[in-house]
Order: sequence, then structure tokens, then C-alpha cells
Amino acid sequence: MKHIEPIEAPKKKKWYQIMYLQVLMAITIGILLGYFSPSLGAQMKPLGDLFIKMIKMVIAPIIFCTVVVGIASIGDMKKVGKVGLKALIYFEIVTTLALGIGLVVVNLYKPGAGINVSAFSGDYSTYVTAAAHNSTWDFILNIVPANVVDAFAKGEILQVLFFSILFGVVLSGFGEKGKPLVEFFDKIGHAMFGVIGIVMRFAPVGAFGAIAYTIGKFGIKTMIPLAKLMLSVYTTMAIFIFVVLFIICKLYGFSLFKLLNYIKEELLIVLGTSSSESVLPRMLVKMEKFGCSKPVVGLVIPTGYSFNLDGTSIYLSMAAIFIAQAFGKDLTIAQQLSMMLVLMLTSKGAAAVTGGGFITLAATLQATGMLPVEGLVLLLGVDRFMSEARAITNLIGNSVATVVIAKSEKEFDEQKSEETYAAFKQGQLSIPA
Repeated sequence: MKHIEPIEAPKKKKWYQIMYLQVLMAITIGILLGYFSPSLGAQMKPLGDLFIKMIKMVIAPIIFCTVVVGIASIGDMKKVGKVGLKALIYFEIVTTLALGIGLVVVNLYKPGAGINVSAFSGDYSTYVTAAAHNSTWDFILNIVPANVVDAFAKGEILQVLFFSILFGVVLSGFGEKGKPLVEFFDKIGHAMFGVIGIVMRFAPVGAFGAIAYTIGKFGIKTMIPLAKLMLSVYTTMAIFIFVVLFIICKLYGFSLFKLLNYIKEELLIVLGTSSSESVLPRMLVKMEKFGCSKPVVGLVIPTGYSFNLDGTSIYLSMAAIFIAQAFGKDLTIAQQLSMMLVLMLTSKGAAAVTGGGFITLAATLQATGMLPVEGLVLLLGVDRFMSEARAITNLIGNSVATVVIAKSEKEFDEQKSEETYAAFKQGQLSIPA
């Protein structure tokens, strides 16, 4: 297994040069600007959008190079299939747990009770229309691209992943003849991570623009009527992370808090941008340096971005029951469980779509017919404020999943993990490399 050494021991950074402190300061300034000057804050949206676009422009080639090189280096296709199947089973078990915890908490806390439905207004038609075109079969068919160039051009993660797996399998069969091509893609991958290194310098500006827009556009006042829902969602996600994921980490012999400390920069970037995609390229290289093998990282993380959405699962289950409570609909346990089964399917159908949470919820309400689709209007004002929690929980869930699958397949290098973490704590780890 190739050992990735820290690039070199850099000079001790001054406090204002540390990435996560820069992002934290940018988020704070963005919140203050959005609160005290909402109109100016709302105009900062292009800064956040620009940063996300710059990240997305290299996601497809990075996934392609990582997966192709990873699979080609394994050689054993049975092992590739085993890793992929094990990851999908793990994703389904954990996301079902997330859905279940959301149902339990929302039933106990009842955040929708006493909500004045008539006080809310807004246009939810866009999400309903989008939901009508995102059935489970549409999702499955969409995994296969119409053509490879289109998949890369549109940045469709699952389509790129599907082609990358096929390409890697074929390249692996070439044996020695395929090695020059594998080395070529490996070098391209490193070059792409170099591009990410440049783009990440813009992260504080992107986080500032995104958070200033959110506060300026929607205003903190919009949270007050639905503060109980927000509190219950945030509490449930904290329970999921520090109880469920903590237990999983214990069972597989690694520290959740150590992992959280290791990815704290990425967590802050996600907090500012409300998008876990903003750190996908960094997570690929970070988890490999943390001790997970390249093939496991290449298969688990991109797949997890569509199938292992723990935060989204919690939000969806709670939002659905919240709407029921607000409209005075007393759903039986059987009805709630049937809704959870539908959510298990629809949450995959709109996973990679912009506004996926809302689209999925609209699809579920339409599919079950138990609740009024008009209930979406209750969530329009605060959805943006809960998207950060969803994205952070999704990111942590995928990080844990990567280590779990790597350990279960004996593809985790303990010594490398300890060396990397020690270098990280001393500020001697260069990410991305």
C-alpha cells in the first residue's frame, strides 16, 4: 500500500493563517452583515455560488481518477463488488436508523402542535413539479449516462461513478499493459487536487457570501415561529452523531472525536456553504491519508453522497410528521411506518437534485396521500437554516462509513492513521496534496 508522507514541515502558521479560523471569522462577519444590513447581505449570494461552482468544476474528474486508479490497483474484482455491496447495506441500515430516530423524537417533542397554519404563505409548486419527475425508476435510469461527456459536463456524481467503475474494471484486466494508463490518471488526479488547493483559498469568502445571503434574505425572525422544529431537528442530529455514530465507532475501534477533530475544517466550510459537495474532493484525499485505502475511499464516499444521507433522512421523517401535527392529522404508528418505507425509497430518488430535501418530501406526501402537499409552505422559511445541520450530519456519516468499511475489509492502515493524525495536530499535514 502506497504511503503518503506529509509534504514537508511548514513554518508555524500565525493564527489568522489557519483555514478553519479564517472560515469561522468569515461566517461570523457574514452573520453580522446579514443581520444588521439584510439588503447588502442578500447581495453576497454570488460569492457563495462562485465558490461552489469552482469546487464542482473538478469533482467529476477527481472522482473518475480516484475510482479508476483505486479499482485498477486492487486487481481482484470480487473484492470491489464486496466493498460496494457492503457499503450499500451499511448505508441502508444507518439511514433507516436515522429515519427511525427522527420519528421517535418528533412524536415525543411534537414541534408542530399549536402551529397556526394560516399564518404561512409561499410558493412550493416548483418542488411538487420536480418531485413528479423523480420517481425511483427515474433515479435508477439516471445512473446510466446518455453519454460519458454529458455526465462529466453536468457533474452528475452517480453517472461519473458508474462509468468510472466500469472503466476501472476494464483497465484492471489489462494487467501490466494497463499500468502506464493507471499512472497517467494518477498524475491527473494529483494535478486536480492541486487545483482544489488553489480554490480552497477562496473558502472563507465563499462561506461569508453564503451565510450573509441566508441571514439577509430569510432573516433570523423567520425562525421564531418554527424554533421548536429547528431545535428538535438539531437535537436529533446531535443524538444521532454522538450516540449512534459514537457506538458504531466504538464497535469498530476508532474515536469519533478524533475523526471530528481531523475534519473540522471541512465541517466549518460545510457550515458556511450549506453544501457537503463543497468538501468532497478534500474528503477523498483526507480519508485516504487517515488510513483508508484508495479503492475504499473512491467507492464509499461518492456513493455515500447519494445513498448515505443521514442528516437528510432525519430531517425528512421529522418534517413529514411536523406537517401532520400542524394540520391536526393524527397518524397511526402503522401509517408512520409506511411513510418511513416510502421515504427510504424517495430519499434515494432525489438525493443529488438541488433542493433535494424538499423535492423528496413533496414526492413522499404525493405518494402516500396521507398529508397535504400544501404543508411544504410551513418549511419554506426555515429550510435554509436547517440545511447546514443536514449537510454536516451527512458529511460526518460518510466519514464514519468510510472508516467502518475500510476496517471491515482490513483496508485500514492503523500506523498510517496515527502518523497522519500526529502530523495534523502539529500542523504538518498538507491538504489537499
